[in-house]
Amino acid sequence: MHITFFGGVREVTGSMHLLTNNADRILLDCGMFQGRRKESEEKNRVLPFDPGIITNIVLSHAHIDHSGRIPVVTSRNFGGRVICTRATAAACEYLLLDSAHIQESDARYLNYKALRSLLSEMKTSSRTKRLSQAAQKHIRRMLKKDRNELNVETINALMDRYHMERVKPLYSMEDAQEALSYFDGYPYRHPVSIGRDTTCTFYDAGHILGSAITMIEIKENSRTIRICFTGDLGRFGKPIIKDPTLKFKEDQLDIDLLITESTYGNRQHEPVKDTKTKLKKVLMETVEKGGTLVIPAFAYGRTQHLIYQLHQIYNEGETPRVPVYIDSPLATKLTNVYGEHPEVYDSDTHDVFLKKGENPFHFPEVHFTSSVEESMALMRQETPHVVISASGMCEAGRILHHLRYKIHNPRHTVLIVGFMAEHTLGRRILEMGTQYMASGRTGDPPQVRILGKEYPLKARVEQIGGFSAHADQSELLRFLKESNLNIKKIAAVHGEEEQTLAFVDLLKKEGYSVMAPRAGETVHIS
Repeated sequence: MHITFFGGVREVTGSMHLLTNNADRILLDCGMFQGRRKESEEKNRVLPFDPGIITNIVLSHAHIDHSGRIPVVTSRNFGGRVICTRATAAACEYLLLDSAHIQESDARYLNYKALRSLLSEMKTSSRTKRLSQAAQKHIRRMLKKDRNELNVETINALMDRYHMERVKPLYSMEDAQEALSYFDGYPYRHPVSIGRDTTCTFYDAGHILGSAITMIEIKENSRTIRICFTGDLGRFGKPIIKDPTLKFKEDQLDIDLLITESTYGNRQHEPVKDTKTKLKKVLMETVEKGGTLVIPAFAYGRTQHLIYQLHQIYNEGETPRVPVYIDSPLATKLTNVYGEHPEVYDSDTHDVFLKKGENPFHFPEVHFTSSVEESMALMRQETPHVVISASGMCEAGRILHHLRYKIHNPRHTVLIVGFMAEHTLGRRILEMGTQYMASGRTGDPPQVRILGKEYPLKARVEQIGGFSAHADQSELLRFLKESNLNIKKIAAVHGEEEQTLAFVDLLKKEGYSVMAPRAGETVHIS
């Protein structure tokens, strides 16, 4: 048998690995590439296999860089099932539909911009080389129903008339809804048949609610081959969910190949225990300036972690209880998913909240905004508050509008609490803001481009690394050394090349047989 690494190798998005034996082809994750729009678009549209040959998909967790291309597969002659934990199946009901909605919205907006540009060019005066205000208004009235809603029917009809090529979403809401019918959720530590003489068992990965380390067992030629896939491995001591599993079933300890993430293979995080103290400090400093604390956060995992710690901070009574707004309909729905699965909470969450009759994710100051109108009113609000909004890497969603309203004012703070992939707006804000802060905030502030317009980055940019949901180098090494697994060979994936190769070098020095596969590379297991 063999495994081919198609995505999430020497990069952190697009997780996808194909396990092939004599009888079956099992896909481990089916993630979306994220980063530069054009490059990601090309990668996401092209599948390196015919979905009709896939027996089943085994999904490690719900994040879009691991699940986001499932509707692409299920809409193209796929006849298997998507196997995951129950919490992951519940979260995907919202995450995949949201992904489809974003893609449809982006496609409509790009088509609108292309058509508007063409019409503007057609109506520009040949004498003055300018487009009159009357012509601009006429184009806007024709292409929009109101200030915020595009006239899609008119846009499509005009693009057809002028033989313009339309941008199409990767998949539609209907495709995502159809994909959800393929999901089967299972509990941890429960063997599930995923192919002929092939089973998988899920163990807690400690990354987000429902995340799993997957133990795959294949009976082949009178022996059992075991592949262990960590997915995204979480941190030890992180609030809400249990730590990554270290003790596996006694009959599953001999591992032929461990596929492990390496996102932070060459970095150390700040201690988990320090995150609450640092969050409190940044909050108080921002409120004292009369500003807003703007936190880009992944809707699933990071947002709930922040709500949990802000709840703890407010209960301690040492900070002003300013309003906390969760400005993400998706995060609101996913917070409800967290609330519906207390069976996977750690003991601290039970002790701190549940035994006292408190919901960890609800307190008087937290507000969940839903409508666009509420969100727009919040952006204009001048009194101190906290706003947590998606997307976590600042590539789409309502966070873009909060940033463009706040980023040019030094009273406000942008707090980075998660990983920002290369070529994302979040990474640019972090790097520019950090450099500007290091210079003593002297000279002209850096310019950040948001939704086609440049803004001076005058807001403070702070970072708390301890919020990361990914294990750092020490924690990755702890999993390898303290688990009861006997590992024959390791493949390091899901990390930017520098991080992955540094981790590989470390593991070689520790005596492990380890490799860093490239995209499309196949490893044979015998």
